[in-house]
Amino acid sequence: MLEYISAPEAAKKWGISERRVQKLCEENRIPGVAKFSRMWLIPKDAEKPSDKRQKSRNIK
Repeated sequence: MLEYISAPEAAKKWGISERRVQKLCEENRIPGVAKFSRMWLIPKDAEKPSDKRQKSRNIK
């Protein structure tokens, strides 16, 4: 049986914001995630997805 953690727990574990974890869940970037009412359930052994957001470069 899979064990789950909440979005705040995953945020703390991965060092990112709770909102970012929720966004990753909404975008189906975390395998095995489930939504129960208003709460995201993330498998305890899930890996942090890579960050595909573009980084801005400082052009001077």
